[in-house]
Amino acid sequence: MRALVVIVAIAASSPLLAQPTVREPVGFAHIKISDSFWVPRLKAHATATLPICIEQTEIKTGRIRNFEKAAAGQGTHEGIYYDDSDVYKVLEGMAYSLVNNPNPELEKKCDEWIDKIAAAQQPDGYLNTYYTLTGIDQRWTDMEKHEEYCAGHLIEAAVAYFHATGKRKLLDVAIKLADHMDREFGPGKKHWVVGHQEPELALVKLYRVTGNTRYVDLAYWMLEERGRGHGRGRIWTDPKFGAAYCQDDVPVRALSDITGHAVRAMYLYTGMADVNMFRPEANYLPALTRVWDDVVNRNMYITGGIGSSRSNEGFTVDYDLPNETAYCETCASIGMVFWNHRMFLLTGESQYMNVLERSLYNAALDGVSLSGDRFFYVNPLASEGNHHRKEWYGTACCPSNISRLLPSLGDYLYAVEGNQVWVNLYVASGGRFTVQSEELLIEQQTNYPWSGDIQITLKKVAPKPMELQMRIPEWNKQFRVMINGDKVKATRNRFGYVSILREWKPGDRVELKLDMPIEVVSADPRVKANEGKRAIQRGPLVYCLEEADNPGVDFSSVQFSARTVFEAIPNSGVLNNVTLIRAKNLPTPVTLIPYYAWDNRTAGKMKVWIDYR
Repeated sequence: MRALVVIVAIAASSPLLAQPTVREPVGFAHIKISDSFWVPRLKAHATATLPICIEQTEIKTGRIRNFEKAAAGQGTHEGIYYDDSDVYKVLEGMAYSLVNNPNPELEKKCDEWIDKIAAAQQPDGYLNTYYTLTGIDQRWTDMEKHEEYCAGHLIEAAVAYFHATGKRKLLDVAIKLADHMDREFGPGKKHWVVGHQEPELALVKLYRVTGNTRYVDLAYWMLEERGRGHGRGRIWTDPKFGAAYCQDDVPVRALSDITGHAVRAMYLYTGMADVNMFRPEANYLPALTRVWDDVVNRNMYITGGIGSSRSNEGFTVDYDLPNETAYCETCASIGMVFWNHRMFLLTGESQYMNVLERSLYNAALDGVSLSGDRFFYVNPLASEGNHHRKEWYGTACCPSNISRLLPSLGDYLYAVEGNQVWVNLYVASGGRFTVQSEELLIEQQTNYPWSGDIQITLKKVAPKPMELQMRIPEWNKQFRVMINGDKVKATRNRFGYVSILREWKPGDRVELKLDMPIEVVSADPRVKANEGKRAIQRGPLVYCLEEADNPGVDFSSVQFSARTVFEAIPNSGVLNNVTLIRAKNLPTPVTLIPYYAWDNRTAGKMKVWIDYR
């Protein structure tokens, strides 16, 4: 077995600086997923994740009651000052679910919540239950208090619900709130640094719906306020945090190193990429490229998780990647999906989709149980059996965040620019969308991530040249391409894709065969936590030892070597029929499971990085 040496998690080439262009993702509403891997997860989302999120938001906590009290103008605020954001994220997940799972009762519940949200809005557009109930005169006085963060999530939910149903009530609330912020902030008005980034990316979404350039301009202004000494409040004065904690230590164009709170950073970089799409003169791409290199090559776990430190929910120094105490917040992994998707849209480079895939299949998917009703906030890479999923958290950003990610999976499969169609994720599905004003009907068949065999059939296609771009994942070393059963010469281009330009006919079939060997992976030698250790990976999935499969085994005594034989065991019948890996030629053979699937059975130990001699 050949050892694959990587830097932290993957070897990444220097991004190609490209002029931003319009490369549009195909929205999930145009995609029908039929995948044996994803369909059970999406079903669990609809039948378990959303109901739990709704129950916690509406009944078991005071999040909805806060809106009722704010509308009445009396009562005590319940919970934490940023709890409004969870209501909006759950609403967004409900909206996405409605697109592919029409449900009159769920839509009725959405409308009930929206009525309560709208009733709580102030006449001037301001909307935040914490300040409405604790002192409206104190609004916009504390940069730390997540007012814009909550506003951003409201805007995202409003855009999602408008797209799902065509109903404008929540969208009009969002517009009114955005207009209020635009009156408060901007050139010639008071300085303000967003303490927890999020409205920047949301305002771009609002622009895409309304066409009102003021929203992109406001997002741009918010970004430009950073790193110029305008920050005020506890974040900036408390020695535990400081300006770097919320990425306010340097102007955004000067960014080169990841600092501070991981989720804040991800939302910042996502917002920068979004603004750059519509204001190329912002020239954020060089900074984003530098900081991406720092994140991926010096501060990312093999799972695609980020943020090693519990104390700041983020970063310390390069290559500080402990395993048992890894923080790796689920929200940060979801943020990696968002940011890397935007970086692909800006550049057309596969390396960003490679990282997205790694984060999605490992660090983000780990955040919710197979049953859909239990969640991880923190995602370590080793456990002595004392780390378990929970039904909910006091700070519930992670359950509500995963509730909006899963049903929007289809967003990440395809993208279109001119006559080019990118195939970025391999998921059995059907897609119906427009390429150069002509309808394209495309079908994917695959058993990915268990198999590297992918079949793409063009069910309907215009009789004109079209360029099909198929991503070759960074983990793949050998691949083959056939068209209508005939082998074709195909190479990975400099952007990481196989590109086929031809005049296609209805019924044309492309077969992509990706070799998927078991790989023994080394960390960068500067990662002290992984000295003398190896991890096991197959395809996009990172594997781990779990006690449920290895009862009585002392994980500290397990040692792999060059003589260890690894065997993939498909159709295992456990954990939604995962492919297991069996490590043989050991005093006691051991079984490994995909990392995302651990802690779904009896509680026990877990370990990703295994001693190697």
